[in-house]
Formats: sequence, C-alpha cells, structure tokens
Amino acid sequence: MLAQPQSELRLQRPFVIWLTGLSGAGKSTLAGWVSAELRQKGFGTYILDGDDLRHGLNNDLGFSAADRKENVRRLAHVATLMYDAGLIILVACISPFQSERDFARGMLPCGRFVEVFVDTPLSLCEKRDTKGLYRRARAGEISEFTGIDSPYERPVDAEIIVDTTGRSVSDSGSEVLDFLIQRQLLKWPVHG
Repeated sequence: MLAQPQSELRLQRPFVIWLTGLSGAGKSTLAGWVSAELRQKGFGTYILDGDDLRHGLNNDLGFSAADRKENVRRLAHVATLMYDAGLIILVACISPFQSERDFARGMLPCGRFVEVFVDTPLSLCEKRDTKGLYRRARAGEISEFTGIDSPYERPVDAEIIVDTTGRSVSDSGSEVLDFLIQRQLLKWPVHG
C-alpha cells in the first residue's frame, strides 16, 4: 500500500468517513460541509457521492440487492485507492445493508474507517424529496426503494450518529469534526 509515504507528503493521516442513511437524510450536504471545513484547514479531501458515481462508474447498476452490493463494493475500492493516495475521503451513500458497510470497513486498517449514521426520520426524508423519488416509490413507479419496499439496516457499530432533524448543517458537521479531533484523526491546524 502507498498510504504511508503519500500521507507523510501530505502531512495528514488518511481515513474514510462513510456517511450512511436514507435518501434525503442529508449525507451529501453534510459531506460537503465537512469537506469544505477540512480544506480550509489545509487537509486534502475528496467526496465520493453515491448518486454521482451512479452516473459514471456505476451506471450499469440498478437497485436490486445484488446491484446495491456491487455499488458499495466499487465505492469501497475507489475509497481505498484514494486512501492509499493519502486523502481524507468522504463517502455519501445510502449503503443500506450492514454486511456491505462491514465489507468497506474491512478494507481499511483499524481506526481508519469512520461510519457516520445520518439518522433522519423517514417522514423528514420524504419532505426533503427534491427529486420526487419517494413519491414515485409510493406510487409504484420505482421498486426496491430503500425505506419504502426495500429495507435499510440501521448501523450496529457506527462511530457517530447524527440526527439532522431541526439542526443546522454546521451543528451536525461540527459534531463530526469534534469526533475526528477527539479520536486524533485530525490535528488542528494542519499548517501553521
């Protein structure tokens, strides 16, 4: 693995922040805020958004259980490659099954995978449904939609649980950053 030499060049410890939760929970928004804060402090980051990757690398996958498993497998491998390059990677992906999240965790050294469960109630996720996916799923236009007719397995060992109900993005993001500092994955400031 190249992680050690690359991370020494970058003056940071690489790790993966894996944000999981229902569609509309706020995973991508939270990843964007945390990434921006880290970049302002001089850290090298990259966001792997499950929706974005479905337009390219994973555009051949549907939403069956097998395709969801493959989607997470590919995301985990890309995250590992970026980890090897010394980056802090934020993965925003529903990743509904515990076994797939465990697979992703197992690809990294102990302590370098931080699972963030964005625990937002289904009712609020449906209200935030800017793409109309929940409405379409409830109408039967989309099958195997997580939270409607396909299960979401709540994490059993997430390092952080963030409920975005009635909270600002900065409050939720600060909770994540505080955890990373407490676990000594980050040292503030990195330069200076």
